[in-house]
Parts: sequence; C-alpha cells; structure tokens
Amino acid sequence: MASERPLKIAIVAGEESGDLLGADIVRALEKTTGRKIRLVGIGGRHLQELGLTPLFDGSEIALMGFSAVLRDLPRLMRRISQTAGAIAAERPDCLITIDSPDFSLRVAKRVRAAAPAIPIVHYVCPSVWAWRPGRAAAMKPYVDHILCILPFEVKALTRLGGPLGTYVGHRLTHDPGVLGAAKAQSLPRDLSEDRVKTLLLLPGSRRGEVRRLIEPFGKAISVLHQRGHRLRLMLPTVPHVADLVKASVTRWDEKPEIITDPERKWLAFGKADAALIASGTVSLELALCGVPMVSSYKLDPIARQLLQHLVTTWSALLPNLIADRALVPEFYDQYVRPENLARQLEALFADTGMRAWQRAGFAEIARRMATDRPSGEIAAEVVLGCIKKANRE
Repeated sequence: MASERPLKIAIVAGEESGDLLGADIVRALEKTTGRKIRLVGIGGRHLQELGLTPLFDGSEIALMGFSAVLRDLPRLMRRISQTAGAIAAERPDCLITIDSPDFSLRVAKRVRAAAPAIPIVHYVCPSVWAWRPGRAAAMKPYVDHILCILPFEVKALTRLGGPLGTYVGHRLTHDPGVLGAAKAQSLPRDLSEDRVKTLLLLPGSRRGEVRRLIEPFGKAISVLHQRGHRLRLMLPTVPHVADLVKASVTRWDEKPEIITDPERKWLAFGKADAALIASGTVSLELALCGVPMVSSYKLDPIARQLLQHLVTTWSALLPNLIADRALVPEFYDQYVRPENLARQLEALFADTGMRAWQRAGFAEIARRMATDRPSGEIAAEVVLGCIKKANRE
C-alpha cells in the first residue's frame, strides 16, 4: 500500500488541544493505511511537525470570549471563507474539523455547499448536552460523523437528532505522560504538615484566561504563605502564552517555576500535591493523573451576560460531569476569591476526606473512559470508513 498516492486530509484545528488530537489521527491514519498523509488546512506545532503548512496561524481562531469574537468578527468571517475555499479547491479525501465549533463548523458548512462529495468528520462533540441543544440537529446536513470524547455524548446526539457519533475515548487515557504521572501519584505520599507542598498552577492556555486569573492566583499564593504553608510552585504553560505568564508573575511574592517542555510538565503532574486551575481540558488531564484540584474561571463581561441564560448543565467541569457528582470545587467570576481558593487548597494538602473523595472519583472516571485501543486509532478507523462510504457513493 505504500506505493499508493498519499491520502489527502484537510484539517481545521485552532486550539492547542485540537492540534494534539489532529496529530494523533494523522499518525494513526499513516500507521493503519501504510500510506503517506498529505495535510492541508490549519493547525499548530504538532500538525506542522507532520508536514502541515497552515493557511494562517491557528491562534487567530483560538479566540476566547464573545468580546474578542465580536471585535474580530470581520476578520474571522474572511478567514472562514478563505479556509473553506482553499479546502474545497484541494478536494481532500476527508475534512476533519476539530473543536472550535464556532469557526470549524462554519467552515464545514461552506465546504459541504461548495464540494458536497467531501466527507466531513468533526472531532470533539459540541456541548449540545449542556447548552443550545438545537445545534445537534443543525449539524446533521453537513457533518457526516462526530468523534466523541465523553462517554455520554453518543446517546445525547441520538436523542437530539444530531449526526452519527462514535465514542473514541480520550487521547489522554493512553498518553504515556499521563500514565507516568498517574503511576507517580499512586505511590505513597508524605502529606505531613511541616513538609513543603508542591502546587501546580494552571491559569489557562488563552491570553484572556491568563489575564483574568493570574492576579487572583498570585494573591491565593500570598494567603497560603500568610497561613504558614511552604510551597514549591510549578506553572506549566504553552509557548504562545509563556511570555505573558512570565511577565505577569513578576509581581508575585514567590515566583513559580515556569514549564513549557511537555515531558517536564508530566513530571510536575506526578510530583504535585494539588493544583489550582482554569476550568478546561486540563481538569481531565489532572483527574486521569490523580491530582486533586480546585477549579476557577472568569468569563469576559459579554459572555457572562449571555451564558447565564443559555447554560443548562449543572457543572462546567469535565471530571464532575463524567463522574456525575461534584468531585472538584469550581468557582466563577466574582466568586474567584483568593482567600477562598487558598482555604480550598489547604483541604487538599493533607490526608482529608476532600482529598480522598476526589481521588476515588478520579479512579472511577478512568474506568468509565477506558477504551481497548488508543483514541487516535479508533478515530482513524471512523475517518477511513467515511472515506470508503463516500467513494462507494
């Protein structure tokens, strides 16, 4: 099969997490088919390492917050048109859109209109089970299949009249870094009161998130110091916000160790006694590693006004939703108070009921999310099935 023409795959991935998912699929497609994969579209450093020359910098579509989207709406619409036009002209074997639904699904809709024969797979089910459920049925005319990363999403899509869905698991459940950190976390741990505690700080992977959370995080550290805690602070981040993080923590009483290397990040996850985080995918990473955490988030003002009337789910945190119980405390907007965050973390620094509750719940999450194969392989199988079906038709 190696002598066959390359398989041409179009990918739209703006977020760091989507870039990783895309890279997993591409490697699995290459391994499964024995063919070279030619990539077109948008992606970050991981997809670029596999040969993608992006149409433009994917960070342009990784905007967070309604205010940012409204400010850049004309440019975003131009980018949607540019991306859809370029992909339709390439006539790929398949288009894979990944997360970032406000951008990627608009691209998918335009590609379907311009080139109906191209099969379209969307990776990461939009949160139709949490808000705006009508989006499920709206996707069906232009999305052939959805790759779901949460166990309950396939049934939700069926119930809401959406496209076909397949639970592929989450790439993190088979990630060597996660598995290594989980093994480290499973070892006996000295939680005596006089021991220096290792605290992970994860203020987000978007610039807006970092700007809104870095100050209360720093103040929470100050409160912990005032209450007699000795800390080792570790702050894993991603390259595109590293400079902002470094500049922002200069005002902190104690400077954290800033980590951008992925291998060192997982080592830090293995060493951590607890974590203070921005609500997001990192909560699932920590849960699968077994790291107790406190979650927080600050929405931009416009998003806050709109979402309070649209959100229907009882929690915004993936570990809580998957476990179907309140494992991790989560605080939003005006409730992101340093004095409270500090006291919540204190309850995780010792062998407390709260710490045991979280870790038992995290073990249950790992069981519920388990798959017999890596998610990239299952996802690649779905993609190849969509390509074969399109070729038959």
